[in-house]
Amino acid sequence: MGPLWGIDLGGTKIEGVILEDRDHPRVLQRTRISTEAHKGYHHIVKRITQLIEVMTTETGLKPHTLGIGTPGTVDPLLGTMKNCNTTALNGRMLKEDLEDILQFSIKIANDANCFAVAEATMGAVPERLPQAEVVFGVIMGTGVGGGVVVNGKAIRGRQGIGGEWGHNFLHESGGDCYCGKVGCVEQVIAGPALERFYASITGIPRPLKEIMQRYHQGKDDVAIQTVNRLIEFFGKGIAHVINILDPDAIVLGGGLGNIDLLYTRGVEEVAKHVFNHTLDTVFLKPKLGDSAGVFGAALL
Repeated sequence: MGPLWGIDLGGTKIEGVILEDRDHPRVLQRTRISTEAHKGYHHIVKRITQLIEVMTTETGLKPHTLGIGTPGTVDPLLGTMKNCNTTALNGRMLKEDLEDILQFSIKIANDANCFAVAEATMGAVPERLPQAEVVFGVIMGTGVGGGVVVNGKAIRGRQGIGGEWGHNFLHESGGDCYCGKVGCVEQVIAGPALERFYASITGIPRPLKEIMQRYHQGKDDVAIQTVNRLIEFFGKGIAHVINILDPDAIVLGGGLGNIDLLYTRGVEEVAKHVFNHTLDTVFLKPKLGDSAGVFGAALL
């Protein structure tokens, strides 16, 4: 099959990787450059092509197809990008424009789908549950996203929004979301949402890392309240996903995926809301770190 080429397109950096092949995903080359997204859409396209040129020059290899993970998704009916927090991409025919320039086929997926595919096929899941068929990959950080993987393949869906649990309604106290709705999961348990909750009570802005430290010290009642809020609504939000998908495993990525409480108290909270007498879903920490996105793109 030959080497697999992947690109993780972020708002601040573009990372490229070449893997030996699907059965032997050894990294042959890995390079990062800045996105310079503030210079607009056409500049972003140019930066992608420049990265491929650099990788080609350094390795002597040439791509015949390319996978790209993006901070949004392709509308399956219109072919345009949507839901991108790198807003210059929205409404643009990124796939077609790059294929016209590069003259080979390109596959684009949401970055959460890429994360989920990588962890389901190369990362935490095969190490712990090699027979797993359905995996839900979660990204909880600045925002909240997710990806559904069935037998190694990401489920995009008719509208390209498969796995987008971050924009389901969770609780009205989350307030307005940029998507136009109110009380989305992302507005309740993402990092910035928890920081806003803490500051709304204390009047003191603190980063989530410090709030967690104050929680463990046990002397800050609002820090305790904030973490309890995370645990409670994480349990309710993930239970909805389990009731619909019943995945073998859930991998918790993003900055909040490093919070150990989610794997103990958080899982206990999930169990309260699942439509079953026990909770058998396996919750896993990601194994691939910040490599998951670009590896998943290559596996597209």
